This record gives sequence, structure tokens and C-alpha cells, in this order.
Amino acid sequence: MTAGPGGGRATPLPQDAEPSTGLGSSLAYLLSRAERSVNRALAAALAAEDVSVEQWRILQALADGRGHSMGDLAEAALMPHPTLTKAVDRLVERAVVYRGHDPADRRKVAVFLAGRGSDLLGRLEAGIAEHHRAILAAYGPERTGRLMRDLELLVRALED
Repeated sequence: MTAGPGGGRATPLPQDAEPSTGLGSSLAYLLSRAERSVNRALAAALAAEDVSVEQWRILQALADGRGHSMGDLAEAALMPHPTLTKAVDRLVERAVVYRGHDPADRRKVAVFLAGRGSDLLGRLEAGIAEHHRAILAAYGPERTGRLMRDLELLVRALED
């Protein structure tokens, strides 16, 4: 049994779960371990096209067809600015993204997805889909959907 929110009513642990101690009782630690496992498999799916997980996040953020400022892109791709700048530079060298004027303010620079970047994302789709299927097979579709919704709610609650 575990204590409910605020130490209230106790709720039973899932049958296959053991109470954790030490690092295993830390939400931050468990989230980091889960991220590492998911990203390791994702990196393997992206490796055939020589794309890192971070570069994939950048390409996905740009797939909406709008230009993004480096600040907006750093937030969307979950990257610090210096790391993002280096990653964007590498993508520019590969001609999959390009820098141009921000449509909303021509004094600012924005990053855009190039045609080659769209083609690259298309080639990555099968590997990404297989990665997602592997997660669904391992964790179950309902639990995966619930986990994703719960994580989104957690992020919103902590950002408010």
C-alpha cells in the first residue's frame, strides 16, 4: 500500500510492483531512466540516416512549415541554446534546414525545414513507427496512452 496524495487514503501498489527505496523512490530518477531507455531505442531507429535524437526533435519542430526562432526551437527541442546552435549548424551543412528571415519580424532570423529535411523526415517515419510499435508491444497501448496523458498533465501542472 502507498499513501494517497497529501498522505490521505492508502492505495494498493500494482501486483508486480515493489515499494522502492533510494534512487528508485525518486520520480526524477525514474523519469530519467525511462527517458534514457526510450531514447536509446529511438537513437537506434534514427542511426541509419545519421540523425541524433536531438536533431530529430529539431526537424519535427520545424515540420509545421513555419520558421522558428532559435529560442522557440530550443524550447521545443528541449535543448540549451549553445547545443542547439551546433546541432542546427550541422543540419544546415547537410542542407536539411536553413536560416532565413522571420516572417513575423524580418529583423530576426528563423530556422526553416528545407525540402531535403522533409524528405529526411519521410525516410525516418518507418523507423519511428517501428520504435512506437515496440513501446506499445512492451508496455501496452492503453498503458502507453495513459502514461503519455499523465506525463502531459504533470508537465502542465509543474509549468503553471
